[in-house]
Amino acid sequence: MPSAPDPLRVLVVDDEEPARQRLVDLLSHDSDVSDITEADNGLVAVDTITRGRPDLVYLDVQMPELDGFGVIDAVGAEAMPLTIFVTAYDQHAIRAFEANALDYLLKPYSDERQEAAMARAKQRLQERSVHEIGQRMLRLMTRTPKASAPRPLDRLVVKSGGTTRFVRAGDIDCIEAAGVYVNLHVGGKALLHRASLQELVDRLDPRFVRVHRSAVVNIESIVQLEARSHGEFDAVLKHGGRVRVSRTYRSHLEKRLGQPL
Repeated sequence: MPSAPDPLRVLVVDDEEPARQRLVDLLSHDSDVSDITEADNGLVAVDTITRGRPDLVYLDVQMPELDGFGVIDAVGAEAMPLTIFVTAYDQHAIRAFEANALDYLLKPYSDERQEAAMARAKQRLQERSVHEIGQRMLRLMTRTPKASAPRPLDRLVVKSGGTTRFVRAGDIDCIEAAGVYVNLHVGGKALLHRASLQELVDRLDPRFVRVHRSAVVNIESIVQLEARSHGEFDAVLKHGGRVRVSRTYRSHLEKRLGQPL
């Protein structure tokens, strides 16, 4: 008999303590079972399944407040672990298998019958594990390599009045939005550039940090920060300009500096 690929985490759900204890005793002698959790009602079962994600559930059908079928409805059939229904009423068998139950234990059941149900569970889990490994390998083999990211811009081509100027990125103190274009602040002067602020944010190197919805600053050009109200700052630049550091984008600057402001 093939063993499960990993130690099994099993949830036993039954509102009757003796019924739970019988299953727990049987499971505790199974070397492939690493963890056994109990739930004495359907509501606890739903919480345990959604939080703990056990590999296998032994689920009583008739329970007060929320029965076994209600548990499946609450969790969702697709999200349920492998499920073995346990009940004293055989009229639930057809509905149990319609709910994708792996097996159905009719109380009182023998030790051998429970062992047969567990063997089916282990085989199903092993088949599922082999399938998932195969799918992962297939995805790795067929994965399209990601295109390499474009190199950061080291120069910007700025056209104005029939003149084309090459502006070194490192010479830019800050960039401010100007409608659909931007103003590049270089050496105390503003140069209109036909590009969007977000386009430049995506293409410039990490020296440039967005500090406001409409402004990007070169941290090498910041001389000092002056506190404003409500957690905002003014960044004073080496060529005399000032840029507001808003509360919204303050964390961007802190992350880049690696320390709080």
